[in-house]
Amino acid sequence: MVHKILIVDDEQPIRTLLDYNLKQSNFETIMAADGEEAVVKVENENPDLILLDLMLPKMDGIDVCKILRQRNINTPIIMLTAKGEEMDKVLGLEIGADDYMTKPFSPREVIARVKAVLRRSGERTGSDEEGGGQILRSASLTVHPEQYEAYLDEEVLEFTPKEFELLVYFMQNKNRVLTRDQLLSAVWNYDFAGDTRIVDVHVSHLREKIEENTRKPVFIKTVRGIGYKFEEQKSK
Repeated sequence: MVHKILIVDDEQPIRTLLDYNLKQSNFETIMAADGEEAVVKVENENPDLILLDLMLPKMDGIDVCKILRQRNINTPIIMLTAKGEEMDKVLGLEIGADDYMTKPFSPREVIARVKAVLRRSGERTGSDEEGGGQILRSASLTVHPEQYEAYLDEEVLEFTPKEFELLVYFMQNKNRVLTRDQLLSAVWNYDFAGDTRIVDVHVSHLREKIEENTRKPVFIKTVRGIGYKFEEQKSK
């Protein structure tokens, strides 16, 4: 399977550099030079991953990401920016990006990140057996990691790839207290050491989707001063 990558950057040299290196690594590419064009390309071309610059004409990368997530388009997004402030990083991930890279970056690093995000996002190459694989359950919550599907009762849940990966990790470690650093290592596994607010943001997003009352969560409990625990719930 050849993955299609959307490159969104207003700088022609960067688009050309990324386009060349992605094609050399056997990816198909499409490009957009501003935020409005990016949204149109996503809806018309259905890319497998988006390399999205933060500072764009017409509509910045944050707004592009917000619009896509509001429309339940959960295509993996890697944010690209020349800014290095921690706040930018957290903001990008908070509104639904899956990874974050600061310019300048090497083409080799970009390719590695693209492959890692695609691998973790649940993108399938056809090697998995249809309907097979692990099924995770807790009361009314059911998750099929191999099929990238989740249900609460009969309702289909929509997650970003990173939210889904975090939920799967929680459910694979039910009733265990997990520190924020453990979650960072397991789910993000690089680049965000010590930046535990990223975990808190994603836990908040998960609670909004799986908890009846986010102020009194049933599944994902906060362990004060340590981290979180996914508590096993019995079916009623």
